Amino acid sequence: MSVRPILFHAPASPFVRKVMVLLHETGQLDRVELYAAVHTPIAPDAGVLQGNPAGKIPALRLPDGQVLHDSRVILEYLDQQHTGEPLIPRDGPARWRRLTLASLADAVMDAAVLIRYETAMRPPEKHWEQWLDNQQQKIARTLAYFDGPAHAELAGRFDVAAIGLACALGYLDFRQPHWNWRAEYPQLAHWLAEASRRPSLQATAPA
Repeated sequence: MSVRPILFHAPASPFVRKVMVLLHETGQLDRVELYAAVHTPIAPDAGVLQGNPAGKIPALRLPDGQVLHDSRVILEYLDQQHTGEPLIPRDGPARWRRLTLASLADAVMDAAVLIRYETAMRPPEKHWEQWLDNQQQKIARTLAYFDGPAHAELAGRFDVAAIGLACALGYLDFRQPHWNWRAEYPQLAHWLAEASRRPSLQATAPA
């Protein structure tokens, strides 16, 4: 059994990228062993399924054999394993607000991943266009919120909400390169340009 936690990951996953960014930001990258999972909804990786019956990626197998899955759970665990300033506020109104913003970023990822599955794994004649449009509208509404009412909350520090949003936007660039979202959401574009200077984002960019 490994003496280090094992992170089951797929580099293209924005949810995995969130975890990798936090590991970089908190100086924990060398404390985790990486397992490159070849895993899709129609072809699960046997290693991923051990202790993780839903087959979620990312998953973190702890040295005692316990498996944590869902990026939000893993981020919470890892953020309590370092001695620096927490990237997830421990309590109070700030905690719930930052987690809510992080959840909105996750919603962008969820919708973008579903669009990817529908367009890449199903024959074109079976694509459900209305459903695809609704997922894209969900993304657009959320980006508009981050570009407008929530924009001021992005400044200040790079925490769980900012990590999630940066990874969500990076995934859109990766999977929807035809969409010039920067033209529609200029404040968000400027924020990402500044955030992308961070070594943690540069080291984890999907390719």
